[in-house]
Amino acid sequence: MAALHRAAFPDAAWDAAAFAGLVAMPGAVALSADDGFLLGRIVAGEAEILTLAVHPRARRRGIATGLLARFEAAASRAGGARVFLEVAADNAAARALYGARGYGAVGHRPGYYAGPGGVSRDALVLARALQ
Repeated sequence: MAALHRAAFPDAAWDAAAFAGLVAMPGAVALSADDGFLLGRIVAGEAEILTLAVHPRARRRGIATGLLARFEAAASRAGGARVFLEVAADNAAARALYGARGYGAVGHRPGYYAGPGGVSRDALVLARALQ
């Protein structure tokens, strides 16, 4: 996961130790696909997408959409009522992906992401109700 995350997010990659800790959390869900993965958690009726990564060479092939659908189904089966996530406010491609799946903005986190050269970027908190 760490290697793929580094390829997908070279300026904000998580290391193997971070992934080991996240996967060990109660309610953790790790889904994989060729050239992509989603790591989330489902706890107390709510689900959260911690990260969704697709290798740059494999983007725009439906991998992320498939991972989202699988996670949403798992969350729904586990009794989840809503899915939450954070996305960089300036990441138009990711925002379009989530918007197409019915996610809408429910919050704003100024300076949430550290960027190259110490420049921070805002995040939007998105959510979607599950069936």
